[in-house]
Amino acid sequence: MKDDFSQDEKNFSKMNQSENSSSVNDDSLDWAKQAYLQLKQKQKEEKELFQKEIEEKEILKTKINTNEDFKSNITVENSLQVSQETEVEDQPQLGDFDDTFTWSAEVLAAQGKKIDQFSLDDIDWLSRLKQGLEKTRKGFVTDLLEKLGDDPLTPEVLDDLETLLLRADAGVSATDQILESLRTKLNEEVVEASEGLRFLKEQLVNILEKPIKDSGSDLLSPQKGSLNIWMLVGVNGVGKTTTLGKLASVAKRSGFSAMIAAADTFRAAAVQQVKVWGDRTGVEVIANESKNADPASIVFDAIGASKSKNIDLLLVDTAGRLQTKNNLMEELKKIRKIIDKLAPKANVESLLVLDSSQGQNGLRQALAFADSAELTGVILTKLDGSSRGGVAMAVASEAKLPVRFIGAGEKIRDLRPFNSFEFIEALLTDR
Repeated sequence: MKDDFSQDEKNFSKMNQSENSSSVNDDSLDWAKQAYLQLKQKQKEEKELFQKEIEEKEILKTKINTNEDFKSNITVENSLQVSQETEVEDQPQLGDFDDTFTWSAEVLAAQGKKIDQFSLDDIDWLSRLKQGLEKTRKGFVTDLLEKLGDDPLTPEVLDDLETLLLRADAGVSATDQILESLRTKLNEEVVEASEGLRFLKEQLVNILEKPIKDSGSDLLSPQKGSLNIWMLVGVNGVGKTTTLGKLASVAKRSGFSAMIAAADTFRAAAVQQVKVWGDRTGVEVIANESKNADPASIVFDAIGASKSKNIDLLLVDTAGRLQTKNNLMEELKKIRKIIDKLAPKANVESLLVLDSSQGQNGLRQALAFADSAELTGVILTKLDGSSRGGVAMAVASEAKLPVRFIGAGEKIRDLRPFNSFEFIEALLTDR
């Protein structure tokens, strides 16, 4: 541990001497160093604990396989759980002490978190979110800062901003709202470039927050003591089944019991893909692999199983469909009727999974699915490969839907509850 800290101090020394460090003052740099060292220690302790858990599982598996008396005292359910291959997930890693770490720490602090409340998960996620929005940021922030310069805002700058927002797929409604607010402010006072950027961030956050506040729930989470059913819908290729698996992982890590209904019976190998995610996350999958199985009947069985086992969260995978395919959209309505009939007291969410790279086409999907699927929210995926992250604003302002989760990578932890402040900070950072 001492050697690790010594190496970190060398890194800090290099950082202090680099040109990048000129963007933060000495006080904030010292504060960030303290946070980094504490997280370094946390990472070491968590690695040791994780390794100990793996060793204990291996010992238990050996006992089960070699000792008949021991085996007979273990329930079938526990035996299956213990004998299951240990999924060594990609644990969050603390990177270098650099501008990205300092930025991540500042974003957490701006939300009221103290150093001892920082987690490796938080820092790791923010660094990946920032990286995931890089393509959108390069096509937006670089040009924006160039247009802003160091001078006060002008009407001409606002015209340029309109072009940039539309190019990032923020949508006409969100763009008009932002420009109207900025023009009003510009008519009332001289707006310096830095104040203009701060005000822009504030307006973007407000747009994203409005449908979230209107929903009455800042954070979408299963409610203990009752059945929660989340139905995932969307076209093929948006990452729907993968997102479902990641949601199962989030639920398990958060202390909720979960079950999956594999109701996508139209796509070849869809059920097998869901089962792989079930194995990875330790979540039971209700499925019917027979040809032309009825999706609604699978949901029927899954609801019954969820009730009998007091499951907190039932995740329903559905077939990918085009918003123009009426027969498939009718299938969604049928599934929803089954849910409403069998679980009238359940907390039901209908979440549209959108590939952020689809831009305005994604918005059209949201508007088309809104009626048939009774949408309550959106999950944005594939932010790491898109230059159109601005579609989040279009979804919020035009479809009036809250963004509930975002995905920025392929790993099982690369899905998190949506945070408007963090999203906009990552989108508009100049570091």
